[in-house]
Amino acid sequence: MTINPFEFRTVPSIEMKWGGAQQLGTSIASRFTQRNACLITDAGLVKAGLIAPIVENLTTAGFSVSVFDQVVADPPEAIVHACVDAVKQVGTDIIIGLGGGSSLDIAKVAAVMAEGDQPLAEMYGIGKVTGSRLPLVLIPTTAGTGSEVTNIAIITTGETTKMGVVAPQLYADFVLLDAELTVGLPQIHTAATGIDAMVHAIEAYTSKHKKNPLSDALAREALRLLGANLITACQDGSNRAAREGMLLGATLAGQAFANSPVAAVHALAYPLGGHYHVAHGLSNALMLGPVLRYNASAAAPLYAELAEVLGVAGSGDAATRASAFVEHMLQLMERSGAPRRLRDVGVTEESLPRLASDAMLQTRLLTNNPVEVLEQDALNLYREAF
Repeated sequence: MTINPFEFRTVPSIEMKWGGAQQLGTSIASRFTQRNACLITDAGLVKAGLIAPIVENLTTAGFSVSVFDQVVADPPEAIVHACVDAVKQVGTDIIIGLGGGSSLDIAKVAAVMAEGDQPLAEMYGIGKVTGSRLPLVLIPTTAGTGSEVTNIAIITTGETTKMGVVAPQLYADFVLLDAELTVGLPQIHTAATGIDAMVHAIEAYTSKHKKNPLSDALAREALRLLGANLITACQDGSNRAAREGMLLGATLAGQAFANSPVAAVHALAYPLGGHYHVAHGLSNALMLGPVLRYNASAAAPLYAELAEVLGVAGSGDAATRASAFVEHMLQLMERSGAPRRLRDVGVTEESLPRLASDAMLQTRLLTNNPVEVLEQDALNLYREAF
């Protein structure tokens, strides 16, 4: 069988080490000559006491460290600009992003904007970034977004809209995976971010245009790790093996979807974040069931393969095994404790047409879906999730 032409990109260096964040200074001092660091994070992690020992270790290793801790969920453009101003003000020459997907996304964009003068508005879309960036280190504290290994940053651009910056410059130089940082993650966030990562793997595996053998291999292993560890991580947050399995799975899924992009689940999830500030992982979890069922007619053979990855018992034709896969995913989400209906997170039935209209703006994502999604289809999917 011949292989279709494809390109695969990812970050050049990943280190996985339990407790590695406590030795960050030593780890990166040998990798970079730059010493004036800005650590980009959120106030919650500072308040939790997570940041101070990391800064102390960096300082001991010879780094001058400033901290920007104003990142919020679904970060607006104003946060990007405030971060860039802070980075420039102290003459930063290396960026460290530490936190959830929002902190990592802000770090990626700030590293580009601090190095050049291209306006943020000109960066939205695919391949629009023109300049280089500052050296970039990323350290995730959730097992979900995969942002540490993607070339994508999502920014809230209006009251209810989000846009993506997608460019090779956003790949970090070095990624540290320290699952110890995820131990304090509450059960609901563990569930939502874990399901988010599973969505990344599933959508990468079924993506219409850039699916390739490398992304497939990563997506399958990601789904295996995530499926095997999600419930344990939710029920016993201090379980090291489960936390490490989830973090590695999320990163592998990130590598997969950075090269074989996500689709309708994400397209329908973004308006939920924009209008109702539903966390990204949770909004994906809420839309996964309806979209899986909607796509099953075209994606059944691929769903059947993923059922095997998850160890879902069953026989019969691809459609039957695909149904078993969808049912298994629904049961996993139920057992994880994540909310299951849009109404459970405050979404009103009257807003569904507006959500469907907004979802149609996500053409970058919808084009990857195995089945075409029109506005009426999107409305039906929201109604099914309601």
